[in-house]
Amino acid sequence: MTNVTKLTFIAGGVLVAVGLIAYVASGAVSLTALIPSGLGVLLLAAAVIARNPKLRRHSLHASMLVALIGIVATLMNTLRLGEVFAGTAERPWAVIASALTFVTLLVYLGFGIASFVQARRDRT
Repeated sequence: MTNVTKLTFIAGGVLVAVGLIAYVASGAVSLTALIPSGLGVLLLAAAVIARNPKLRRHSLHASMLVALIGIVATLMNTLRLGEVFAGTAERPWAVIASALTFVTLLVYLGFGIASFVQARRDRT
């Protein structure tokens, strides 16, 4: 199993946990709190598929696309993190979950891109 595949498992697991914790912490009233878990499940599925060497590259590229979409989708809520610290956030758990999702996916995407660059260098 490659390092990126392991990182995909880790990032997926973290996101599943973030979504479940946010759902419970928000009183289990909004299913949108589970969005990070949905992203995590997609990453976990990509990691399982990536165990097949023939499908690894395609699966990990798909997981990077999921990460990129997740980063864009959580950016606006993440920018409201100051409101949480100021105590003025309307839905603080949503902002915190979005920020954790954003950071997790950003780190994952950064390491994934670095790994792809290194793999390309190793081939040439």
